[in-house]
Amino acid sequence: MGLVKGKLPMRLKLIHGFGAVAFGVKDTGFQFFLLFFYSQVLGMEASLVSLALLCALLIDAVVDPILGNLSDRTYTKWGRRLPWLYAAPIPLAFAWVLMWSPPGGEAPTFWGLLAIAVVVRILLSACEVPSISLLPEITSDYDERTTLFRFRYISGWLGGILMMVLAYTVFMPGEDGLLNRDGYVGWAITGGSLIVLSVMGSALGQHRLVAHLPETKPEPFTIRACFAEIVEAFRERAFLIFAAGGLAAYVNQGLTFSLTNYLTLYVWRLDTAQMPLLPEGVTALSLYPLALFVSAILMFFVVGPMHKHLGKPKSAAISALGTALFTLSPYLALYAGVWPPLDTALSGLMLLALLIVGNTLGIVVLISASSMIAEIVEAYLERTGRRAEGAFYSGNWLIQKCATGLGIFLTGQVLSAIDFARDAAPGEVRASTITDLIVFYALATTVLMAIAAYWLGRFPIKREDHEARVAALAARQTA
Repeated sequence: MGLVKGKLPMRLKLIHGFGAVAFGVKDTGFQFFLLFFYSQVLGMEASLVSLALLCALLIDAVVDPILGNLSDRTYTKWGRRLPWLYAAPIPLAFAWVLMWSPPGGEAPTFWGLLAIAVVVRILLSACEVPSISLLPEITSDYDERTTLFRFRYISGWLGGILMMVLAYTVFMPGEDGLLNRDGYVGWAITGGSLIVLSVMGSALGQHRLVAHLPETKPEPFTIRACFAEIVEAFRERAFLIFAAGGLAAYVNQGLTFSLTNYLTLYVWRLDTAQMPLLPEGVTALSLYPLALFVSAILMFFVVGPMHKHLGKPKSAAISALGTALFTLSPYLALYAGVWPPLDTALSGLMLLALLIVGNTLGIVVLISASSMIAEIVEAYLERTGRRAEGAFYSGNWLIQKCATGLGIFLTGQVLSAIDFARDAAPGEVRASTITDLIVFYALATTVLMAIAAYWLGRFPIKREDHEARVAALAARQTA
């Protein structure tokens, strides 16, 4: 069934995963910095920025199935996916830089922001959908698929963390910090270069393995057939259950990431918590990317054993509940008055320690959910006789982008509703506003992760089901 039988070579795992670095660069930009940049730095209304980003995500979500279907139906001597991976990254890099350096250095109109966000997202999808659709083609092994997802996620996280480190320490350090407008230009150029290197480098590294004519020539592309295939994909019971749980997990991710800079600066004051025994100027905020890096490394060693002993559904459910517990515990302690004083090293270190555990479990949830899609591909193949990796993964992106867009949109609307001041320095925001922000975040995270745990825990395809299906399909192909 897969191009590689048995254990995958380490070189292939590294090269395949390296392609996800571009996605990590994009995720860090869109979810951590973009709302902050356009509202706090350029002075746009937060609700207007979040609305533009939501609209861009919704447009991209509609385009994704088209890209996935086109990818499935591409028929060249280089296979179905590689032509996309060679064509899209360079235009994407130019669009990425433009988004962080609007003409004239001033805030664009709503429509200007919407246009550039749509272009960036569509070009990113033209890289990511074909790249991740290679995974079920490479291997049909239950555990090896988890391994490939581990390498994809850790590569994506490392790419995003690298961009975060560069933002805090190289391009936007000092007194103005993230409010330094000029620093974003060099930061964007670096990110664009990394996008090109990761996508094209990964494609070249896999070229010999996947560059061949598909076994059968697909039917011609039509819009009607494209969306009919997506509708049919959503008829898969397993995909609907995944979609319900994944939707909640992705909304929580979008909400959490878009609030990160507000929570770390305005609630926890990590920028003023000086770390002992470290050089002067190293604060808890400087160590925030390191905490994310540690959580990504821990995930790499945790998710495999969890999937092996618990299976993907239980791993996702347990991790979702654990994410909520460790993420919200510092806010509960702060509310109860038992948290150390803010601006202190103890406060910063305790928050980062809990963040490491919570974020590790949060990544396990997303890896478990994403890995479930590979099993749905065989269920669909058994039922219809057709492979449709692009359709299912573009359906996943549709869910993910709508959900994360909704999370960012909710963040912007809440910031406007609680009258969070633009251009406000840390320590200058009203205490009541901070309280409202914490209450919203705590309630939203609790509800969303409970929904994710319930539905992902009910995913119906277990290891034994998948292995039996793969054996039956292989026997049918041999016959």
